[in-house]
Amino acid sequence: MSFSDTELAVVRTAAEREGMASAAWAGRQVMAVAQHVLVPVSRDAGDVLRELVQARVHLRETVAALRAVAATGPPGAGFPESAATVVEDTLRAVARLDAATVAVMRERRPRS
Repeated sequence: MSFSDTELAVVRTAAEREGMASAAWAGRQVMAVAQHVLVPVSRDAGDVLRELVQARVHLRETVAALRAVAATGPPGAGFPESAATVVEDTLRAVARLDAATVAVMRERRPRS
């Protein structure tokens, strides 16, 4: 393998971060890709994946808040009015998650 100076600097930084020699780190990454354990994605796909992860975290937090609000009301009384805000937050989070998922699906290309 050969790298430009910039690429080699990135490889060295990543290897140092994991306490590995550059060649060992690069070899591990190459084997992971060859074995389909690691699937390289474009920068745009990386951005989309980060958004997907953030949306999922937000959704989990919102659902936990919704459960907490639901638990504060008396049994059988339904949700208090403050639950409407939490429900709207949950619906927005679901929409973000759905949009990010669709974007990831569009980015994926079939392998031959």
